[in-house]
Amino acid sequence: MLIGLDASRANRPHKTGTEWYAFYLIKSLAAIDRHNCYRLYLDAPLSPELEATVKNNANFSFKFLKWPFRAFWTLGRLSLEMIFHRPDVLFIPAHTLPLVHPRRTVNTIHDIAFVREHNLYLSKRMQQSIPGSRRLADFFIRLFSGGKYGANSLDYLYWSTAFALRRAKKIITVSQFTKEEILNVYPATPAAKISVVYNGYNTALYRPDYELKAVNEVLEKYGLSQSYFLYVGRLEKKKNTPMLIEALALLRENYPAIKEKLVLAGDASFGYDEVRYAIEEFNLNSDVFMTGWVPEEDLPYIFNGASAFIFPSKHEGFGIPVIQALACGLPTAVSNLPVLREVAGDAVLYFDQNDKRSLAQALVEIISDKDKRRLLRHKGLVRARQFSWEKCARETLKILTSL
Repeated sequence: MLIGLDASRANRPHKTGTEWYAFYLIKSLAAIDRHNCYRLYLDAPLSPELEATVKNNANFSFKFLKWPFRAFWTLGRLSLEMIFHRPDVLFIPAHTLPLVHPRRTVNTIHDIAFVREHNLYLSKRMQQSIPGSRRLADFFIRLFSGGKYGANSLDYLYWSTAFALRRAKKIITVSQFTKEEILNVYPATPAAKISVVYNGYNTALYRPDYELKAVNEVLEKYGLSQSYFLYVGRLEKKKNTPMLIEALALLRENYPAIKEKLVLAGDASFGYDEVRYAIEEFNLNSDVFMTGWVPEEDLPYIFNGASAFIFPSKHEGFGIPVIQALACGLPTAVSNLPVLREVAGDAVLYFDQNDKRSLAQALVEIISDKDKRRLLRHKGLVRARQFSWEKCARETLKILTSL
């Protein structure tokens, strides 16, 4: 069987959640499947990192599909490829379906937070490299959608999700929570069409046994020193990072004996200005460190150097950093979201993500209660073993080959 796979996101040099999902799924499929043939479609020249994941695998090949525009590569160029060189099965792990696609097409939908929490998203106009093409694209999109959608990022999420749910043969979600949300928001979708396959994590990297010297060397590289609370993810409204700053301010005011700083590891995104404003307002410039995006080879050391991991997100499809933290033996406190309860079980401390006092109290408890810290560390290590990219790949492969 020839399996076509959109590897454009896995090929990005600067990866976050969905890009890592696509990358590690490809890597794990290459490790477990020597029977089926894979054609990986790219919108940019092949990166050495992605090339190395399938090294010496003769059943994997790459195809760079050139496209003159900055947007609509999937809808335009990948659709053309599907017309003339159609695989037996097409898998889209981290984006949307091309307009033209095989009857047997599988799409992973990671979450539909943009429906539930659209105020957490910035609606950006689609960028085009050819002058005037953006207005032309907006005209045609509005024409063909009856005026319902325009050429902006939020409309694209609405349209592409509805299109995938109608046209894909099978949908994969990364949690039962996301599946149930889809069935609730899009009731015409048959439940049998959606399969849940949990994310994994890099078991070789995320572990609790790094030597202190190695940890300190990486911390020094980023200008960090122990002790600190750690957050990993985008600095944005959706992840609720402004409230994390407010909770730290409460901690400084009411519990001066707790000296932990706060390390925010991730890119600035929609709502970052509120993070900066909160830091300035509460005079926390010397207490909050922002590393920017961190390469994955450094992240486990930063996890291992932390006192605790804090994840205050308002909406998630899964929450990979939570599993990474648990795998590093890090006491962890997270938002009281149904999806995080599904993923983390009783291995973490929960707080109300809408209440900065609840979050501040969680910070106090996770630092002050030594018995709870030991229990959370033990439970976290046990919980993390339930997830792996190999397991994710095997369950995904079973879906792909069953069509």
